[in-house]
Amino acid sequence: MIRLDATRPATFCDGHSRRDFLHAGALAPLGLTLAGLNAARAADPKPDTDVNCIMLFLVGGPSQLDTWDPKPNAPAEVRGPFEPIKTNVTGTQVSEIFPKMAKHADKFSVVRSVYHTATAVHDTGHQMMQTGRLFSGGVEHPHVGCALGYLKGGRGELPAHVLLPKPIGRTGGNLPHGHTAGYLGKPHDPFILNADPNAPGFKVPDLLPPEYLSAIRAERRQKLRDAVDGATAAFEQSAAAKQLDDNFKLAFKLMSSAKARDAFALEKETNKSKDRYGRTRFGQCCLMARRLIEAGVRFVTVNMFETVFDEVTWDIHGSKPFTDIVQMSKEVAPNFDQAYTALLEDLSERGLLSNTMVVALGEFGRTPKVNPAGGRDHHPGAWSILMGGGPLKGGIVVGETDEHAFAPKTRPVTPGEVAATIYKGLGLDPHKELPGPQNRPIPLVDYAVKPIGELF
Repeated sequence: MIRLDATRPATFCDGHSRRDFLHAGALAPLGLTLAGLNAARAADPKPDTDVNCIMLFLVGGPSQLDTWDPKPNAPAEVRGPFEPIKTNVTGTQVSEIFPKMAKHADKFSVVRSVYHTATAVHDTGHQMMQTGRLFSGGVEHPHVGCALGYLKGGRGELPAHVLLPKPIGRTGGNLPHGHTAGYLGKPHDPFILNADPNAPGFKVPDLLPPEYLSAIRAERRQKLRDAVDGATAAFEQSAAAKQLDDNFKLAFKLMSSAKARDAFALEKETNKSKDRYGRTRFGQCCLMARRLIEAGVRFVTVNMFETVFDEVTWDIHGSKPFTDIVQMSKEVAPNFDQAYTALLEDLSERGLLSNTMVVALGEFGRTPKVNPAGGRDHHPGAWSILMGGGPLKGGIVVGETDEHAFAPKTRPVTPGEVAATIYKGLGLDPHKELPGPQNRPIPLVDYAVKPIGELF
């Protein structure tokens, strides 16, 4: 947990000092991190009609053949066990394991020709699909949502970018996953829930309950003071002191905000609403994403999984600790089908889909040929993603792959183009330069990279 203690006094309207506030441990029970709280800016008196975005990251890498690019005429070992079904958009088909999506195909478009040429490991795909760039030379590029927060800030008392439920963790490599603000600095990191909203009794507590402070024993408070007093004087002279002090002020502002508390208050949703999204971690995160967007958060990232190990995910190698194609179709696909369509439908009914992009993407595709374990392995040569809402067209298919979905046949799309499309949809210039390391200007995506024009 970030410690923001300092010797300078700061007394708030309720009479508590900054030190009492922190030493009392009022931040600990929240299950929320402080990174990115500088995105909580002063309220803008003018109505904000900017486009928002919800990014659903399908950790593990969905198989293009078994999801949104079926090949019914391919050999059995390529096409897999599922048949394609018609959707409510003439000429567009999806796998039979997504019956709900088939009824809402007019609300999203499928980009079937995404590819990259980097190493076929999860981490590189995570980096490129969330930032538009591959990290190199020690330079970590910012997540799209973090760059948005840096450029536009948050609305009122809310952070600009919220990540649910947790950052991507162990996926087999030791590389960054691309969910932070990178070279922009930790103050621009996303605000992280760090909790499972589907857990029994989940409730984000009041963010600043005065009774909590008074209930802390004086003895414990004194011990905490003693532990930090020796180092405080030196810290006050450090370069990090001002940043942490600013973070504290923003944290206090957020935690004392009734609007911020309400945005995370999933208990205010009806049982019918919760059931609609599905009583799963991903389903309830999608429901919370809708609440956050409705409250004024600009960008929400939902990670469907935290890891690819010892859990049924999109990473369908077949052999343990992974799952196979059939098990994916029984657990992962229905979970996504229900939550994704509920989100699209709910946003549409509330008049939010017209100014909220919803993108669902993974880090790569899967090998066309089913392996002996009944699964498919990593394949960044071609895969499908879903994009819609806001200014993006729905009901179209961009690009096509060859007869085995091995490589793009028409309109190849890079991760940089995906990021550029999101930036354009958010009303940002994809080539806007940000101050990188040593204050060197770095564009959001490479200058030669353009948005996917067919989606606008």
